[in-house]
Amino acid sequence: MDRRKSLKILATGAIATGAVVIGCTNTEQNNKVTEPKFNLDRAKEEFEREKKLLSEPDFFTVHEMKTITVLADIIIPADEISGSASEAKVPEFIAFIVKDMPSHQVPMKGGLRWLDIYCLKKYDKSFFDCTPTEQLSVVDKIAFPKRAKPEMSQGVKFFSLMRDLTSTGFYTSQEGVKDIGYKGNTPNQWNGVPTEVLAQYGLTYSEKELFECIRFDS
Repeated sequence: MDRRKSLKILATGAIATGAVVIGCTNTEQNNKVTEPKFNLDRAKEEFEREKKLLSEPDFFTVHEMKTITVLADIIIPADEISGSASEAKVPEFIAFIVKDMPSHQVPMKGGLRWLDIYCLKKYDKSFFDCTPTEQLSVVDKIAFPKRAKPEMSQGVKFFSLMRDLTSTGFYTSQEGVKDIGYKGNTPNQWNGVPTEVLAQYGLTYSEKELFECIRFDS
């Protein structure tokens, strides 16, 4: 699935509001905590909330994070313009978002569990341990809501949510900004209002204005 197709799917596909609820014990933890840095471009309350969330135990297990990473890179792989979703730290973004927005926790964990159960039944191994060909075969069955079979509905809801979070994380990162070519506010050179526009409104620059202004020759 190439990136442009995945973005088209994002625009036309259904966004998940839930997924299968399956019990799962978080037996593995990533205990590494990154201390956030305070910047003047955000409120102190926002900084304190981020600090609190980062100090909380990881919601996903190590295995679940590996699965999220594979899925994110299937959704947005690297190309000639920018890196992949994992290079843009999308998995870390998702790990943070589920703590910041707990409503995503059950759909994400349940969906990951559904994905592994499906692969165990079909390939006798988890999604992460499947070959790239097998992984893409499974994704193709849940990535297109209108084409998916009814029995894949739980997987469709999960993948739609995964795709939504991945695109959000990627396109709010430096890699994503690079991908769309956004330049932001950049300085330019302006030689004033064009002569024909001034003439249209019966206006002219005074000799003093013309003398004092800076002119850029093209």
